Amino acid sequence: MADTTEPIAVIAWVGMGSNQQEPRFQVARARSALNGLPETRLAWVSQDYLSEPIGGVAQAPFVNAVARLETRLSAAELLRALHQIEEGAGRRRAVELVWGPRVLDLDLLLYGELQSQDSGLRLPHPEIAHRAFVLRPLADYDAQMAIPGLGTIAELLPAVAEQKLWPLPAEADDSTRGLRQSC
Repeated sequence: MADTTEPIAVIAWVGMGSNQQEPRFQVARARSALNGLPETRLAWVSQDYLSEPIGGVAQAPFVNAVARLETRLSAAELLRALHQIEEGAGRRRAVELVWGPRVLDLDLLLYGELQSQDSGLRLPHPEIAHRAFVLRPLADYDAQMAIPGLGTIAELLPAVAEQKLWPLPAEADDSTRGLRQSC
C-alpha cells in the first residue's frame, strides 16, 4: 500500500537583501516570488530595514527584510528555488565579490530545527548570529525564538547592537503588507 500522506510543512526563514537596481523594488519582488513558490506559503514578512554594508567593501546601504515560510519543499529544494529567484533578478554569483554589492541576496536562515554543516547547505545560516539586519527582523516576530545551537534571538541581539539599522516605512504598493500582521 502506497503512502499517500503529504509531508508536513516546515517553518523556514529567509533573509532578503539588495543594494542595487532599486533595492526596495528588488526586495518587494523577492517577497512576491517567495509567495509563489510551489508547496510553500508566505506566512509573515518583516518590515524593510536599511542597513550599512558589512565586510569592508565600499558600496551603497542595503535594504533587508526577513520572511517566514511554511513549506513542504526540502531544505535543498528551497535553497535551489531561492537561487533561481536571485538569478531571475540578475544576480550572478560566479562574478561577485564575497562581501560586495547585490542586486538580490536570499539566504536560507533556518529550516525547522535542522542543523547542517554540509558545504552546500549550512543551517542555521553561519552568519545569523552576527547580523543585526537578520536578528532585528526576527525579533520583531518573536524575540524568544530559539536559533538551533545558538540561543534565543534576545540572547544574540546584544552582540550586534553596534550595527546600524533603520526601519523603513511601508510602501503604498506593498501587496504583502498584510502578511506582517498575521502570524
